[in-house]
Amino acid sequence: MASDTVLVLNAGSSSLKYQLVQPDSGEVIASGVVERIGESGATVKHRRGDETHEFVGKIADHQEGLEKAFELFREAGHDLAEEGITAVGHRVVHGGPKFYRPTVVDDEVIAEINELEDLAPLHNPVNLLGIEAIRELLPDVPSVAVFDTAFFHDLPDHAATYAIDKDLAEAHDIRRYGFHGTSHEYVSQQTAEFLGADPESLNQIVLHLGNGASASAIEGGRPVETSMGLTPLEGLVMGTRSGDIDPGVVMYLRRAAGMDVDEIDAVLNRQSGLKGLCGENDFRALTERVEAGDPDATLAYNVYIHRLRKYVGAYMVTLGRTDAIVFTAGVGENAARVRTDAMAGLENFGIQLDAERNNSKSREARVISTDDSAVTVLVIPTNEELAIARQSVTALEARA
Repeated sequence: MASDTVLVLNAGSSSLKYQLVQPDSGEVIASGVVERIGESGATVKHRRGDETHEFVGKIADHQEGLEKAFELFREAGHDLAEEGITAVGHRVVHGGPKFYRPTVVDDEVIAEINELEDLAPLHNPVNLLGIEAIRELLPDVPSVAVFDTAFFHDLPDHAATYAIDKDLAEAHDIRRYGFHGTSHEYVSQQTAEFLGADPESLNQIVLHLGNGASASAIEGGRPVETSMGLTPLEGLVMGTRSGDIDPGVVMYLRRAAGMDVDEIDAVLNRQSGLKGLCGENDFRALTERVEAGDPDATLAYNVYIHRLRKYVGAYMVTLGRTDAIVFTAGVGENAARVRTDAMAGLENFGIQLDAERNNSKSREARVISTDDSAVTVLVIPTNEELAIARQSVTALEARA
């Protein structure tokens, strides 16, 4: 029987990922994913050690998905009720102006997260579905909400403020919030540990590159800039999101194409980015098409790299001195070509990649720059689940 474990949930609109984590050691006791919730061909894949248990069938909602996952825990020979779970940690995307620490969930917190729906309409409602489902199934285990925006709560005012009407911004809580904060915080801390350096001595650029992508500039352990803004739409080119775009495009589409706000929102969030440019948001498939000479995929890739390089350059100026550039998340950790192209031709800025190190298939934290590179370039695997587990324990200890 395990003891002092945390169940971490990450709820999506039609999916639910989970891990059972031992926070001190970082051991993943079990993990799984529920996919295609609400459809007849739903699946649950549960892994514990070398064993995999699966369910295929209809799953009506997130609560039923969790029930099926709990059944697979028992099928694997371990009743979740006997796993010594001290907390359930939930990823919540938007904390708004109020939530910037891991927060023990109660009815009031749920109501306040619900009020933030307009700031993250694609994320917060489904995050709440996961919270409500687990409270029903494990009513005696405290739930803790860990917010993607928390790490960036104290951005400098000049970085957090948009140049729009001051009173309007204050009335509607419009500012740069930033996202993927759990990952940026964890990775920046791991970078300092890996380099044997005091976090307060390092200036870092962290590039979280997955289907969603964001960049941050971290000075002495504190973020001073980040690419995502009021919502997770701003910034880098992403799998299905446009990233930076002239706000006038929104008004133009309304007037010229007759599109309403919801239609424009759907285009920019779900039908843009790499998918909008070439119909493909799976980066492995995109790379295959680029290597085959596909012109649409090549343009999409080049736009992606161009935007990434713009942010690296801007953040180097923001920091004044850059000690480390760190790649993380699915694309950042695995796509050597992206790292090569993002850093190409930057020798005059003290950046030199080592091709052999960069092309290594290692999944471990590693330096990929040359020994004499003035800026250390690294790959540091992110582990948001472990970070959420540890923050959940911290929240409970603070409440005790």
